[in-house]
Amino acid sequence: MSYQVIARKWRPQKFDDVVGQQAVTRTLRNALSSRRLAQAFVFAGPRGVGKTTTARILARALNCLKGPTPDPCGNCDACIEIAEGRDIDVLEIDAATHTGVDNVRDVIIAGLGIVPVRDRYKVFIIDEAHQLSTPSFNALLKSIEEPPPHVVFMMATTELDKIPETVISRSQVYEFRPISTRAIAEQLRRIVDAEDIAVGDESLQLIARDADGSMRDAQSKLDQVIAFAGTTIGGEDVATVLGLVGRDLLLDTIQAVADEDLPAAFALAGRAVEMGYDLRLVCRELSRVVRDLLVLSVDPSRITDPEIAGEGERERLRALGGRFSREDFLRAFDLLTRAEAEIRGAAQPRYHLEMALLRWIYLRKLVPIEELITSLNVAPGNVASLFRGTPQDDRRAPQPEPGRAPSPVAASPAVMSGSRGASPAGDAGFKDALLAEIRKSKVVFYNTVVAQAQKIEVAADRVTFSFNPAQRALRDAFEQNRAWIESIAQQATGRKIAVASVQSESAAPPSGAPGTGDAPPKAEKRSTDKKQALREQALADAGVQALLEVFPAEIRDVEEM
Repeated sequence: MSYQVIARKWRPQKFDDVVGQQAVTRTLRNALSSRRLAQAFVFAGPRGVGKTTTARILARALNCLKGPTPDPCGNCDACIEIAEGRDIDVLEIDAATHTGVDNVRDVIIAGLGIVPVRDRYKVFIIDEAHQLSTPSFNALLKSIEEPPPHVVFMMATTELDKIPETVISRSQVYEFRPISTRAIAEQLRRIVDAEDIAVGDESLQLIARDADGSMRDAQSKLDQVIAFAGTTIGGEDVATVLGLVGRDLLLDTIQAVADEDLPAAFALAGRAVEMGYDLRLVCRELSRVVRDLLVLSVDPSRITDPEIAGEGERERLRALGGRFSREDFLRAFDLLTRAEAEIRGAAQPRYHLEMALLRWIYLRKLVPIEELITSLNVAPGNVASLFRGTPQDDRRAPQPEPGRAPSPVAASPAVMSGSRGASPAGDAGFKDALLAEIRKSKVVFYNTVVAQAQKIEVAADRVTFSFNPAQRALRDAFEQNRAWIESIAQQATGRKIAVASVQSESAAPPSGAPGTGDAPPKAEKRSTDKKQALREQALADAGVQALLEVFPAEIRDVEEM
């Protein structure tokens, strides 16, 4: 016997076999049981979801020797011949071929008055019915409205809006839905088990996801993968045959965005090009992962859902999800959707992908308008209230830009990665590393509070930040974040480090790196005291704080108006 493709071999033979269309099949079963049968049906929905198959099962149910019955026997001549497509009383018509009105008259209308040769009903199954011409539909109208009692029309279409309203109003319309990825994967599992094919659940998930709701497409893709890999199938086989974008590339790209690693973003775009991926597909798959991460941020329990994450990538997805806010995900989804559309007609698709990744990185610096408004409503001078969030709340704080605040510390290559258990006093780079980590996590807090400290002293297990008498508001802001700074210091050393702030007697403004203790010459002290007081007043203003949070700027000078 010649080979039969999986899609035909595993075509459903009864209503219970139809996957993912319970609403349709249950209604038809009940109609058959109660003998409340229409004489014209329209089955509408995407490709490969069971429209024509359901029409054939309904034809068998009507003509079965035991029927009409919701459970055709499958053994009588009518059931067998309808399943094989050779029943003389069940005519399947391809509307794309029989488009003209003359074909409709010759094939359908002329045979309406002829009673069935053997079966109970003469059934006309019109596939892709929307392809019929307007005159053809007009010719069918009267027959559909008042057919002979032995005739049933079944029309299948992927474009319901192209079926005339006059036809729809004379028919019962059943809308088929795309089949869920889970349901497709479960059916593929039943198939491969019966066919003695060794394949993992994650590979079946890839096939099911790529089928985009179509069972027939999933079965055809499975056939294709089997032809390539044989009876043992791995995830790489599926990705190679179907041209799927590797999950490692997608997760590495999102990792680069989270790390704000611009060189890595360019390198990953280049890797996608070298591997021959369709860059539109790359954007589409990235948006799918972003959607999955957003779902996890709303409902973390879905981490075990195979539609969201495979078993081997759950921890990585959980970690990546913690690097973004929900607003980040929403903006990223819109950005990637636009990028996919732009790439479609682009002469240089790679450039569009690269720019999309860079925009994604910089979009994370935006602050939601609700937070900005809230900040602007804070009482003037209450700087401390702007810094009460956890480090996670500052994930979208802008990173230092060229030309922004002068860098008061030399970033250590081993930021916060010093040896565990080392004493701060014995680690010359501890202070620089601590300041660099504060700046990395909370750049506005660093520039407006920490960088204004007059002196930073490290001794034994204690770090002391000194502020002058005019910096009372800044010291209050520092105290609000002191516990967080202690946690950073403890991570760096592996031991508990006390962080304290003091109000010094000197009112000299900072100069150079924080904590240098440098003061302006005595001749200039009188003229700078007023400037410093105005600067402290500006930095303590809630509106100024909100602007510094949004725009890459610094206060270089102040002037009394």
